[in-house]
Amino acid sequence: MSRGLLDPALNRAPDSPRHIHLIGICGTGMAALAAMLQERGYAVTGSDQNVYPPMSDFLARLGIEVMAGYAAANLAARPDLVIVGNVVRITNPEAVALAELGLPYLSMPQALGHFFLAGKRSLVVAGTHGKTTTSSLLATTLHRLGTGPGFLIGGLVEAFGRNARAGDGPYFVVEGDEYDTAFFNKVSKFQHYRPHCAILTSVEFDHADIFPDLAAIRASFAEFIGRIPADGALVACLDDPVVAELASTARCPVIGYGTGAGCEWQLADLHAHGLAIDFAVVRQGTVLGRCSLPMPGRHNGLNALAVIALLHRLGFAFDAIVAGLAAFEGVKRRQQIRGVVRGVTMIDDFAHHPTAVRETLHALRLAWPENRLIVVFEPRTNSSRRAVFQEEYARVFGDADQVLVREHVPLDSLPMSEQFSSVRLAADLREQGIAARAFPDTEAILADLDRACRSGDVIVILSNGGFDGIHERLLAQLGRRA
Repeated sequence: MSRGLLDPALNRAPDSPRHIHLIGICGTGMAALAAMLQERGYAVTGSDQNVYPPMSDFLARLGIEVMAGYAAANLAARPDLVIVGNVVRITNPEAVALAELGLPYLSMPQALGHFFLAGKRSLVVAGTHGKTTTSSLLATTLHRLGTGPGFLIGGLVEAFGRNARAGDGPYFVVEGDEYDTAFFNKVSKFQHYRPHCAILTSVEFDHADIFPDLAAIRASFAEFIGRIPADGALVACLDDPVVAELASTARCPVIGYGTGAGCEWQLADLHAHGLAIDFAVVRQGTVLGRCSLPMPGRHNGLNALAVIALLHRLGFAFDAIVAGLAAFEGVKRRQQIRGVVRGVTMIDDFAHHPTAVRETLHALRLAWPENRLIVVFEPRTNSSRRAVFQEEYARVFGDADQVLVREHVPLDSLPMSEQFSSVRLAADLREQGIAARAFPDTEAILADLDRACRSGDVIVILSNGGFDGIHERLLAQLGRRA
């Protein structure tokens, strides 16, 4: 494990720090941590190379100073502690300056564990898909149940207007990301999250830049499951065969959920009502009642069912749990309607893995069965820019009427033969009868939408980044139409 010039002895939190600086502060987890540290009374500053909404707006509202770009001068004030985001590489000028100055440092997950998880019952939501939504459902419902939970989530939760809160109650909800921690600590983030109970939604291959294969991902999840104490619990989606296999190794009680007969908690009789669903909740063969959720899709029903199972385990009443879920306000960038202009509905969603794309589009098709569904896809994650999912992507856009694919930004570290091809995806989709085209940039996509979209269309933007401000630009473009 390469540590570069950083002194391992300084990988610790000092006693009574006052000024804490975050390198890479605009990442969702880092911005969340910054907000919580400020909430606890620390003086917080940060720096980042890429500053764009919603995190930039979020930090600005809090009055947290964000220095544009990375530079040694950003550490001139000699903060008491530096928290290093996983976007930071060993050659980053601030990382180099950090080593030269000999300042104490932590990764984001290490800092979360030190400052916020000690003395709490940590409830960690892990899995390839659904982490942000399920974490948000769990934190919001705990809040409605009057528990005052803390939380750190990879999306802005509408009920709170933020993605983190220190909380004063006994529970802390964490979105348990399997991505690596930092260049000096190459383990999955969730290994630092001290789980008392956990939800495991799914396990598939992802993050091809750090995991060589599914076996490596399974090994990391198995280690995480091994951290759950015997008096805790693992709520596991047993519909997923990999999850079921991993759950069989747990030393804690396993609470299975899903649609299969072997699940203690089952989702049944699901009905769609526009962007809402309702379904029967069955436990051990007995229907406990129905749950309404203001989100579309079977996958979101399963996310809600996991929350019901965990909260029931923690002693909360079923009726109170489903009442909290029914009032859920949503999460930014998760099937979020950004605007309706001249009859065109524009939806923003984070989906980037093939499974997430398929489930999101299926949910939207159920919500708008008669409307034309136009999908704009930006392959932006490290995995989606590789050829590893090329064939899988060609199988997940079946619910779309049109697909517009932006050319990806090439990965410098890989030959083009190993990288994703938007042109090939568009050709593969056309062979299936789906109108699909590849575009060199965002401007070309906007120009095409300006010509082609009409009243009644539903346009869904799939990207995990800012996408050159396409959301605001498209709404403004629609508004200028005669």
